[in-house]
Amino acid sequence: MNAHVTPNSPGPVSLTIVPPFARFSLRIAAASVEAASKAFGLELPVKIGQGQAKDGRAAWCLGPDEWLLHAVETETVQIMEAFARFRPETPHSLTLISDREITIAMEGARAAELLSVACPIDLARIHPGMAKRTVFDSAQVVLLRDGPDHFRLEVWRSFFPHVHELLQIANRELASGY
Repeated sequence: MNAHVTPNSPGPVSLTIVPPFARFSLRIAAASVEAASKAFGLELPVKIGQGQAKDGRAAWCLGPDEWLLHAVETETVQIMEAFARFRPETPHSLTLISDREITIAMEGARAAELLSVACPIDLARIHPGMAKRTVFDSAQVVLLRDGPDHFRLEVWRSFFPHVHELLQIANRELASGY
């Protein structure tokens, strides 16, 4: 999943808008995770906050029965069909949420500092490969940590202008020494 540079985002942290990809919300009983893993083609993590990625697919456990799934956009129908095949014997909810959210990637030595402007959680407790549902200012987001200085925020489309503008303002302030 390649990223596009966002114009007019000067500052110490690189801000990018990630191009569209397939994004799903999966709700399924913990006892059925093995079947869901087989349908998705990736072993789903079972510890809340943990993530797993392989061959263009990724999954994060957001709750005791909730997963966020990512895949290449062209695989959307294939994934939906795989889950539909085992629905009769394994109740679950797979919801396509690709259009609901926009992803902002942040990278740089001061990325955690930039996030701390409006994100109340202790970022040191989110290790690379983990995800947390949280808020950024007043917007509900999912925060993904890809590396020590690389984060992604999944923001509902309706909150995107507010979150993106706040990140750009804070990034400029970091550049000016605030």
